[in-house]
Amino acid sequence: MTSTTPLKLNLATCRYRAMIGVGGIGTGMFFRLNDNGTLGREESRSGVLLDRRDYCKLHIIAHYVRALLGPEFAVIPVGKVGADDAGRILLGEMEEAGLVMRCVEQVQNSRTLFSICFTYPDGAGGNLTTSDSACSQVDRAFVAAVEPEFRAYAGKGIALAAPEVTIDTRVALLELATTHRFYRVASFTSEEMGAVTRDRLLRHVDLLAVNLEEAAAAAGMKADAHDPLEIVKSAVAAATGQNPSICLSVTRGKEGSWVWDGTSLTHLSAIDVPVESTAGAGDAFTAGLIAGLTAGLTVPQSQQMATLAGAVSITSPHTINKGLSRETLWKLCSAKRVAVDPQVSALLKE
Repeated sequence: MTSTTPLKLNLATCRYRAMIGVGGIGTGMFFRLNDNGTLGREESRSGVLLDRRDYCKLHIIAHYVRALLGPEFAVIPVGKVGADDAGRILLGEMEEAGLVMRCVEQVQNSRTLFSICFTYPDGAGGNLTTSDSACSQVDRAFVAAVEPEFRAYAGKGIALAAPEVTIDTRVALLELATTHRFYRVASFTSEEMGAVTRDRLLRHVDLLAVNLEEAAAAAGMKADAHDPLEIVKSAVAAATGQNPSICLSVTRGKEGSWVWDGTSLTHLSAIDVPVESTAGAGDAFTAGLIAGLTAGLTVPQSQQMATLAGAVSITSPHTINKGLSRETLWKLCSAKRVAVDPQVSALLKE
């Protein structure tokens, strides 16, 4: 898909005017394994390097939110990159996408976050990410310094707390968001769910966005040992046990997604499209939810927009599909004859 100029959005009718977020800003490489067997702990495996661009979570979500909501909506990433070639290239790409970059710092004598994304021939995969990058230096003090940005959008902003920075850093952002009456969106990895449960961190979250494996960890279950719907329902019970008003989204690749809006659970199937890479699809889904909620859609309506965003994202080999926009979502919706709520179609055609 070619790049498309975002359609303008009437912010006067929107719930929010800005998104401020923390999470990973980095780059990486793709390695495709030669067979579908799950990589073992002590196994050597052959494969090929792919000509694909990899990006990290905050960058992906921020890029898509800006692409879907247009130039009037401020997207403010908070983070650090190294003073290296990778960092300079990323800063240029983020600026070109229209992100507000005054809260992203280049760190001398530090490397930009780097990830090795491995994929299987069937399109599934995972990634390995450096833990000693510039992103590891994004701490409470750095987040505290951006409080003026929160103050400027008090009561009118969305906060995003994404992985690839420490849990404590994300909590610091969520605490600022609470003080300034932001809507709070967060994600945590499977490995982090024990701390999330122990410290009852979901008290600071309005929308938890996770995949099925992360949902299973939140519920104290194993994803491969239970039915997906059972896992989702258990995750909802675990999350609402910490925060009765929390909303939850759970993605499961080809099996679609579930959202809990505080009163009911909705499932949507994935859209059948040619798959170049599934990497980044969950982040595109989260961005679609944020864009829909910002524009005034309900959580289930936003799930429809998020499903379209996830589908468009996987038609690109890169983890950011730079052609994704409300226009390309509408084209896919029309081509596949996807039934969406009239408010969703009105937003996509605006």
